[in-house]
Amino acid sequence: MPPIPRKILHVDMDAFYASVEQRDDPSLRGRPVVVAWRGARSVVCAASYEARVFGVRSAMPASRAERLCPQAIFVPPDFTRYKAVSRQVREIFARHTDLIEPLSLDEAYLDVTTTLSKLPSATATAEAIRQAIREETRLTASAGVAPNKFLAKIASDWNKPNGLFVIRPQQVEAFLAPLAVNRLPGVGRVMEAKLAALDIRTVGDLRVRPLSELEQRFGRWGRRLHELSAGIDEHVVQPDRPTLQVSAEDTFEHDLTLDELEPHIRRLAEKTWAAHQRESEGEHGRVARTVVLKLKTSDFHTLTRSLTPALRPSSARQLADIACALRERVDRPVDVRYRLVGVGLAGFVDRDSYFAQSDLFD
Repeated sequence: MPPIPRKILHVDMDAFYASVEQRDDPSLRGRPVVVAWRGARSVVCAASYEARVFGVRSAMPASRAERLCPQAIFVPPDFTRYKAVSRQVREIFARHTDLIEPLSLDEAYLDVTTTLSKLPSATATAEAIRQAIREETRLTASAGVAPNKFLAKIASDWNKPNGLFVIRPQQVEAFLAPLAVNRLPGVGRVMEAKLAALDIRTVGDLRVRPLSELEQRFGRWGRRLHELSAGIDEHVVQPDRPTLQVSAEDTFEHDLTLDELEPHIRRLAEKTWAAHQRESEGEHGRVARTVVLKLKTSDFHTLTRSLTPALRPSSARQLADIACALRERVDRPVDVRYRLVGVGLAGFVDRDSYFAQSDLFD
């Protein structure tokens, strides 16, 4: 028998951080709210829909947001509150399915092919989830319903805010055809320009190109583009996505030279090590083997340097020592100044198997 088509939801809270602030402070409702620390080096964590009208967006410098919307009300982020609301929302999800893949505090994929709540359809499940979120948190969420993850994510953005959009299997090709290629996951500005040079501007344009041509030009990514243009995505919802990296970073009030970064690297290494310890002590304890140093220059170029030593770092001090040493691999002039530094741990492996392998060589 043919496999049962998957039913995937993507649920996305509307302007989450800003909406929490407006919910908890009635004086902010209906006004342009920017969640960010004020200052030249701060970035926007979230913007209310009233602020977005002026072009304010997440991740833009707070100073630019202030220029775009001088009347904006800046509110410092309170991640403790946001995490508490996120847990409430996850509990609502869990009433309907065990297959939940969180992407961040404010969005997640859910596989509702079969559900715990026994509702008659994926659409009914999405409606029930949105209603419960509205009643229990006094916030709104948008949802997309589709046969796979990438389509569900596109759908959740279709009727934002506080909307629901459904893409049924028989509608997939017609829905995708007129969309700009940059709506496909992984198609950023560079790839969009490369496709435009081939006169490919819509998903429909992409779909009619032979697979062999796309593979010849773009390799394995060409095959992936071909599949996406046909609405094919076999990635499953992963409820226990393994941690890929833990990190901490900081943006400075004044740019610093490479030599001036050491105390900041050591401070961030302490925070990263504490996060790593929580991961290694969890139910599926895993340890990291790779140290990552991230830098952002004063002109916003991002650099990363990494090292996987023969023996993984076993303390915050060792992590800091390796991260500091990675500065020697930064091939930039000594007078280059940096506005951000980050320290990370990656290359996670199972804790027990790592120590078993280590014992073999003792």
